[in-house]
Amino acid sequence: MRQPYAMMIDLRGKPCLVVGGGKVAGRKVKTLIDAGAYVKVVSPAVTPMIKYWALSRTVEWFARPYQKEDGAGQFLVVAATDDPDVNRTVYCHAVMRDQWINVVDQPGLCNFTIPSVVTRGRLQIAISTQGASPSVAKKIRRELEDIYGEEYELYLDLVHEMRQKIQARVTEKRLRYRLYKELASDRWIEACRRNPDGVRREMAEWLENMMLNGAKEKGGSVACGRLWQEQDEVSWHLPKPIG
Repeated sequence: MRQPYAMMIDLRGKPCLVVGGGKVAGRKVKTLIDAGAYVKVVSPAVTPMIKYWALSRTVEWFARPYQKEDGAGQFLVVAATDDPDVNRTVYCHAVMRDQWINVVDQPGLCNFTIPSVVTRGRLQIAISTQGASPSVAKKIRRELEDIYGEEYELYLDLVHEMRQKIQARVTEKRLRYRLYKELASDRWIEACRRNPDGVRREMAEWLENMMLNGAKEKGGSVACGRLWQEQDEVSWHLPKPIG
C-alpha cells in the first residue's frame, strides 16, 4: 500500500472555501480560522457559531446554494454538505482547477485528508487512519490527550525560549547539543506540571549555571553577544574570560 505524504501547510492569508453550514462544516471552518486562513462559507443556512463568525467578519458567508464560480481562486476547498450530489459537484470543480479538495466522509473524493489532531500550543500530533475509521482516530487522539497534557504548551514555549538563548550564547557544539538534550528531559515536563508559575525561573537558573560551568571547562569561550536582563528579574551575564 502506498503511503500518503504527511506535511504541515501554512494557510495564513490563504483563501479557503467551505461548502456547507452544519456542525461538521463548522468544525472545518474553526480549524481553518485557527490556521489563519481567509475563509469563505457558502450555504443557505449555517450554525449560530458560523453566523457569529460572519457577523464579526472572521469569515465571509454567502447565504445561498453553491455555484461553480465560488471555488475560483481558492487555495483549498472543503465540501461538507449533507447532499452527496452537491459534494460531488464541488469535488469535480475543484479537480478541474487542480485545487486541494476534501469531501467529508468520502476518502475517494479527496486529494488530501484532515487528520484528528492533538494540540498543545506549539505541539501538534496528527492521527490518520487514511479514512479507514475516523472513530479509531478519535480514540487514539483521546489516549494521546491523556499522555500529553496541558503542561506541554508551557513546556514547549519555555524550550523554544531557552533554545534561542543557547543559540545566541553557546558556540561550543558539544555543550549546545548537551543542553538541547537535557531540555528534552521529563524533568522539565514534570516541573511544568508541578510548578507552572516558577518553572521558567527554575529553567533559566539551570541554564545559566550550565553555561557558566561549560565556560569554565572550555576556558571561558562559550558566550557571545551583549549583556541583557530578563523582564522577570532573572539576570543573564556573560562569563568573564578565564586567564
